[in-house]
Amino acid sequence: MAKRKAARKTARKAPKAAKRRVRPVPPGYHTLTPYLTVDDAGGALEFYKRAFGAAELMRMPGPGGRIGHAEMRIGDSVFMLSDELPGVSTCRSPRALGGTTFQLFLYVPDVDKAFARAAAAGCKVKTPLADMFWGDRYGKLEDPFGNEWGLATHREDVKPAEMARRAAEAMKAMGQGT
Repeated sequence: MAKRKAARKTARKAPKAAKRRVRPVPPGYHTLTPYLTVDDAGGALEFYKRAFGAAELMRMPGPGGRIGHAEMRIGDSVFMLSDELPGVSTCRSPRALGGTTFQLFLYVPDVDKAFARAAAAGCKVKTPLADMFWGDRYGKLEDPFGNEWGLATHREDVKPAEMARRAAEAMKAMGQGT
């Protein structure tokens, strides 16, 4: 009986490493993480460093000298990217598609400075910076790989009723309102 008690006591005192559970979302990541497919992932990694101050976290080689997977961090967010990998993935780059189906929206402390840096690095201005009805100073850029980036600094908390009023005015000014 004493032997069984000792065995149970020993089993309960398993090493901490054995009891540690792996977190379902790794530390430093968020639940939703953008994953870009680009033409020339190596060039994109270097460009995102210059244009957005991104830090490269890692890269893995893929077939034919391509990049099979890479990760970068901007601020508190990680994003992933790779070259097109036909036969491995059906994802295509914006260049291959002739456009993109999404926009990366990046909040920054000083949008004027960040926007100028990205444009100087080679992004094409799609929507110039302006103070928007929803309370952000915002502009849109396209990077040389065909991805669209919305850059913003939040400047005003707008109440729902005021947001609706401002949205209706903005749509009317664009010829979209009634």
